[in-house]
Amino acid sequence: MSTVTATPSEMPEFGFRTTESEVSETRERLTGFIRDRVEAAGADGVVVCLSGGIDSSVTAALATAALDRERVYGLVLPARKADDTGQFDAHLVADELGIGARTVHLAPLLDAFEDTVAPSVSAESDRVARGNALARLRAVTAYYAANTRNLLVCGTTNRTEWLLGYFTKFGDGAADIRPLADCYKTEVRALAADLGVPRTVREKPPSAGLWRDQTDAEELGAPYSLIDCILTKLVDEDLGIEGTAAELGVSVERVERYARMHLEAEHKRELAPTPKNDRERTDLFHELESRFREE
Repeated sequence: MSTVTATPSEMPEFGFRTTESEVSETRERLTGFIRDRVEAAGADGVVVCLSGGIDSSVTAALATAALDRERVYGLVLPARKADDTGQFDAHLVADELGIGARTVHLAPLLDAFEDTVAPSVSAESDRVARGNALARLRAVTAYYAANTRNLLVCGTTNRTEWLLGYFTKFGDGAADIRPLADCYKTEVRALAADLGVPRTVREKPPSAGLWRDQTDAEELGAPYSLIDCILTKLVDEDLGIEGTAAELGVSVERVERYARMHLEAEHKRELAPTPKNDRERTDLFHELESRFREE
């Protein structure tokens, strides 16, 4: 799998380069994947949750190229006033693609959840738990639409998020197909430009949108251009923590942070363990693995 360069203003000393033909090959491979999976499932199309961000926009564009616009159903699922910009960009993308996009305001559902469920299980409010509840309400809505229309839920999680567990289990991580799950965030940006995603969407700071002013860079501690380089060396090339740090000229502590995130999120990427599937695994970056398992 090829990887691409982040924009020079983001972090010029890190990144990978790719050619226009490689981006085109990736686009064709992913549209073929969507088409084949929908056909194999006997589905009428896909539903995509449109946030106004780059990942959901690229996913919708790929689905439209694969299936035609009438088979792609967009859902815009805001939960508060601060989502206005996301709603605008989501509908901008839907209009440019020519797909239908239905807006469902989830604030009443989230408020009812907090009034009815939250006080019964916890005496204190938890921002992360509330954000995860919102992500799961979005998944419920997407699957309701899919069930009533014979569609597949087309996930928008990219490879960077998948490897780090930077998604909500049974929330935005819930999907029938994940076309971007082997594309790093920097690759998604290259695809976005190739697919004609609006510049305003491509250039906005990435955010999961689970609470006010949340940004990916603040939570993850580095821009995607660097994180993608680390994960490529650490996971794809299996250089280990010290080898990755030496190769990229960054600290061992920085690499270890993302190695630890990858290990701790293993449960998000796998089926829930049962006696039959709780088997021995072959793990990467073993020096951290041994310490992590002892803690």
